[in-house]
Amino acid sequence: MTRLALLGATGSIGRQALEVVAASRDLEVCALASGSTDLTALADELGVDLVQVGGDLTELLEAAQPDLVLNAVVGFAGIEATLWTLENGVDLALANKESLVAAGELALAAHARGGGRLLPVDSEHSAVFQLLERRPRAEVASVVLTASGGPFRGSNRDDLADVTPAQALAHPTWSMGPKITVDSATLANKGLELIEAHYLFDLPYDDVEIVVHPQSIVHALVRLRDGAALAHVGYPDMRVPISYALTYPERAPLDVPPLDLASLTLSFEAPDVQTFPLLQLAREAGQSGGTAPCVYNAANEVAVSAFLDGRLSFLGVADVVAATLAAADTAPARDLDDLLTADAAARRLAERVAVA
Repeated sequence: MTRLALLGATGSIGRQALEVVAASRDLEVCALASGSTDLTALADELGVDLVQVGGDLTELLEAAQPDLVLNAVVGFAGIEATLWTLENGVDLALANKESLVAAGELALAAHARGGGRLLPVDSEHSAVFQLLERRPRAEVASVVLTASGGPFRGSNRDDLADVTPAQALAHPTWSMGPKITVDSATLANKGLELIEAHYLFDLPYDDVEIVVHPQSIVHALVRLRDGAALAHVGYPDMRVPISYALTYPERAPLDVPPLDLASLTLSFEAPDVQTFPLLQLAREAGQSGGTAPCVYNAANEVAVSAFLDGRLSFLGVADVVAATLAAADTAPARDLDDLLTADAAARRLAERVAVA
C-alpha cells in the first residue's frame, strides 16, 4: 500500500486525485493539506488524522513520512514541500509547476541528493515524460508542448482591452482553478510549462516548442532526429496524468472513453506572442537564468491577483511582469533563503508597478 500525502486537496487536481485514490486498492491517503479550506469533513470521510490548513507543509510531511507526495499547491507556496520531498528521497507527483520555475536549480540538486522519483502531473509534461521514457536522449531533436489558446485565441490587443475576470475564467476546454485559468488566457501558463520542461527533461530552451492546439487532444509531441514525431493523444481529462503519476510504473484502469478517431478534426497554429507576450517573456526569463524565472513567476502571481481583484486590466498583467523583470535583481539563488528574498523583492516591485 502506497501512503500518499495530498497537498492542495480541495483544488481541481486534489479533487480528481481523490477520485483516482478511491478507485485504487494500492493507494491510501495519510495526510491532507489545503491553503485555506477546512478539511475536517474530508479527513473524517477518509479516516485521515494528519491534516493541515495553511502554514509550513514540511511539518506535516515530517509527521506523515509518506511514500508519495502529490504537490498540487497553487503557486510559490508549494516550493518548500517540493524541496523537502526531493531532499528526503520521497517520490513526488508534481502538479506545482512553480516549484521548478522558481526553484529549478535548487530542486534538481535536491532531487540528485535524495534519489526519489520526480513524476510530472501537468498533462503536457506527463505526455513528454511518457514519450521520452527509455529513449536515448541522442535520438531526440526537440519537444512540442501544446496550448489550447484559452478563451481569447484569435483576438488582438484591441479586443482584449476591456476583458473582465469572468471572461478570462471561461476556459473552452479545461476546468481549472482561477489562477491557472487566467494564466491559460494570457499564455503565462504555457510560459511556466516551457521553463518547467527545461528543468524536467534537461532540454535547452530552443528545443522546447509551443504550438496552439485548440482541441486539446494532442498533449505533446517529441521530434526525433530522423524527422519522425511521436505524439501523446487523448481526451482532455486530468485524471489520466494524475493516475499515471500516482500509480507509476503501472497503469491503473480508468473510466475514460477511447478516442473516437473518426470524429476528430485537429488543428495547430503558432502562438501569437505579440498579443500574448507572457509566453515570450517566460522564454527570455529562462534563457537569462539566475532568479529571472522566479521573478517572472512572482510578478505574474501578483498581477493575476490584481486582475482578479479588479485592480489591473487584463493587458496590464503582461505589462507588470515585463516591468518587474526589467527592474529586478536576478542574481542566482545560492539557497532557499536567497530564493525567498528574491521572490519577496519581486512581489514588492510588482505591487508597486501594478498600482502605478
